[in-house]
Amino acid sequence: MTATLAGDGAPEGPALGAGDALPPLWHWLYFLEARPAPELGPDGHAARGGFLPPVPLPRRMWAGGRVDFPGTVPIGAALRKESEIVSVEAKPGKSGALVFVTVRHSVFVGEGAPPVVEEHDIVYREAAKPGASPAPTRPAPESTAWRRTIRPDPVLLFRFSALTFNGHRIHYDQPYTTGVEGYPGLIVHGPLQAILLLELCRRHAPSRRVARFVYRALSPVFDTATFTVNGTPSTESAELWIADHAGALAMSGTAHFA
Repeated sequence: MTATLAGDGAPEGPALGAGDALPPLWHWLYFLEARPAPELGPDGHAARGGFLPPVPLPRRMWAGGRVDFPGTVPIGAALRKESEIVSVEAKPGKSGALVFVTVRHSVFVGEGAPPVVEEHDIVYREAAKPGASPAPTRPAPESTAWRRTIRPDPVLLFRFSALTFNGHRIHYDQPYTTGVEGYPGLIVHGPLQAILLLELCRRHAPSRRVARFVYRALSPVFDTATFTVNGTPSTESAELWIADHAGALAMSGTAHFA
């Protein structure tokens, strides 16, 4: 993960080893869903049904979430995860029907209270309509204390997909992404964007521990141009956001410090 997230020449800090605290959100490298190929859907994800509800909409995206870090996860510790579906809610959208599914994950080290409790929001959408206009966006803040520019080439997206065993074709299969799902290019993973936001905190405020992170994906980011990772800290928190090449707000988040 350290090698994958590097790339702009800036120092990445000391190497991580057994017993060190796992950086926030890096628990997404664990508990990977490795379904056999016959159990995958046409988009490369696990087929509908099973743990997640069989929502009858073809496109699904990482919409955001809320993560509490009441403790830390030591690298090398044995972990256990418990997951439950919190809600399933259908809503009308400008592009058609939407279904939001919220899943709560608790990660345990031993028998004590979980050091990570996460609520993850997934949105299911209708198939793209030919000739449909892109969804409207809103501008990202122009002023920022922290900024990092990322060039999301297919190699970065492939490596992150491999690390998280993510078979979703929108991150590596350009003919599928553009021809079937109707996007202009490969999509940068929502989890990758969220991790980059907290990595910005870790880079610029290494002594501050993140106790809670709330984030929301607002518009997709594609591999066709650079994007920026931005942050403005205060005494107790940092406002974080992703801006695409045109300055549109793609993801917003707030990191609350312990």
